[in-house]
Amino acid sequence: MRIIFKKFRARMIIGCILVIIALLAVSVFIFINQPSFGRTPRGERQERVLKSPNYRNGAFQNQHETKLMTSDRGRFEGIWEFIFRKIDGLRPDQPVKAIKTDLRKIDRDKEVLVWFGHSSYLIQTSGKRVLVDPVFCMASPVSFVNKPFKGTDIYQPEDMPDIDYLIISHDHWDHLDYNTVKKLKDRIGTVICPLGVGEHFEYWGFDKERIVELDWNEDTNLADGFNIYCLPARHFSGRGLSANQSLWASFLLITPAQNIFIGGDGGYDTHFAEIGERFPDIDLAILENGQYNEEWKYIHLMPQYMAQAVRDLKAKRVLTVHHSKYALAKHRWDEPLKNEEDMKKKDSLDVLMPEIGEVMKLNAEK
Repeated sequence: MRIIFKKFRARMIIGCILVIIALLAVSVFIFINQPSFGRTPRGERQERVLKSPNYRNGAFQNQHETKLMTSDRGRFEGIWEFIFRKIDGLRPDQPVKAIKTDLRKIDRDKEVLVWFGHSSYLIQTSGKRVLVDPVFCMASPVSFVNKPFKGTDIYQPEDMPDIDYLIISHDHWDHLDYNTVKKLKDRIGTVICPLGVGEHFEYWGFDKERIVELDWNEDTNLADGFNIYCLPARHFSGRGLSANQSLWASFLLITPAQNIFIGGDGGYDTHFAEIGERFPDIDLAILENGQYNEEWKYIHLMPQYMAQAVRDLKAKRVLTVHHSKYALAKHRWDEPLKNEEDMKKKDSLDVLMPEIGEVMKLNAEK
């Protein structure tokens, strides 16, 4: 009887474990199939992806070999340590200074830029409004991760004016926010994004005719005097379990008044100099500064390369983003602000350093 009982108990335990595993699997499946995760390319879009010279071995690739993590530790081990290890200065003790501007009242004829923290900003130039990587709701799949610093979450989708062009650099959660773009859908003229990212927008109800999807080194005419070039960046993509099925990119926006380089996310590489040679008249370069770490030094712009990237681009002025709203790396929250000061004082660069929400003139006299 004891043997029979032990076998029965063992089977019960195994059965319970299997049920728990099955429930967890179902929960994960349901979770990652929420609309906010988007969708990988299919149909005609997938055919175009497969023909891209930048899509090889089942995924989009950088120009040069790029390791996501340089340490021997696993990617998830590093993420686990970051989430649960206390780091001094990771988040500010006091609310971050920010200005609440009535964006709808800004004259369309004004040449201005308003930064909303992290990588979200509004460009107004030559009568057009361009919104880049807006994240006003959630920067992650769950609300308790990537919470904004106090004082930085003062802008919501309803605060935005009507947008002529929405530019998305890549599909990571801190650059493409499902709730934000859904709430803005009826007030966006055209979506401009790297190849593959358009699948998310079409899945979310955007008209295909309103989506301009570009591969690296492709360009399109948006309006009279307005052109946009999709250019390389050194990064990666993915919102769920499938990585690098959509492209990441930088962009050059050419307008009658300004030539603006939109860097997106990405580590230092030869593409900065190549872009500077190809487009020798960049008025403003908007570059990543923050959420970097030596362990992922190839996919985010490290401080020691920021000034060099500006010089490679031959940009007249630089604005840094990707900081002051979220803690996605181990450095102090205000370290990027010191990097800006160093570029201005030590490297003698023309660095724009607006507060969140400040209306910054693009045509200010030098």
